[in-house]
Amino acid sequence: MLSTHRVGELLVHRIYAKGRSAVGNMVWKILGTGSTIVAGIVANKVVSVVWSRFGSGEDIDPNNPENPIGEAIAFAALAGLAMGLARTMATRQAASFYKKSSGHLPDAMVGLKGEIDKVS
Repeated sequence: MLSTHRVGELLVHRIYAKGRSAVGNMVWKILGTGSTIVAGIVANKVVSVVWSRFGSGEDIDPNNPENPIGEAIAFAALAGLAMGLARTMATRQAASFYKKSSGHLPDAMVGLKGEIDKVS
């Protein structure tokens, strides 16, 4: 088992490891978050268009108890699927761009075990 001190050393090493800096982590946070926000906006628009064409033809609030439960569940499922898919694809594309730019995946995507193996 790792001591608290050793874990601290590993985390500091992780932040300042060769080729990886705190600036790189900040860039990843901005890139990852920004791409996720944009993907969410796009997914929301897509869900609105798909629902208006194939659903009841009007926007629905799934939280409103006056809307039929079947429509609320269908809308929530469609919205959840679209958001999850958009977020996954945006994060993958952002990570791919980051890797092409920096030569490595963002630290947030590298497991602690991989970092422990590099230090040992």
